[in-house]
Amino acid sequence: MTAADDERAAAQPQPQPQAQPEPEWKRRRRLAEIFGDTMPETTSDERDPAEARKRDGDTWLKDQVPPHHGKI
Repeated sequence: MTAADDERAAAQPQPQPQAQPEPEWKRRRRLAEIFGDTMPETTSDERDPAEARKRDGDTWLKDQVPPHHGKI
């Protein structure tokens, strides 16, 4: 084999070993570590309606204003 043959052989992509599919529970755990738990444990009809009204819309937005900006 010549040096040119070696270069051509090295330039060709080598077959990658097939990775085993990741189990669903590992995938969910990995995503939760990265993004956090984005889905609530309960649905809106299972929660207290008074609590839902307290945390929706403008109330939630006003609660997010930093103290140095003053309350709206």
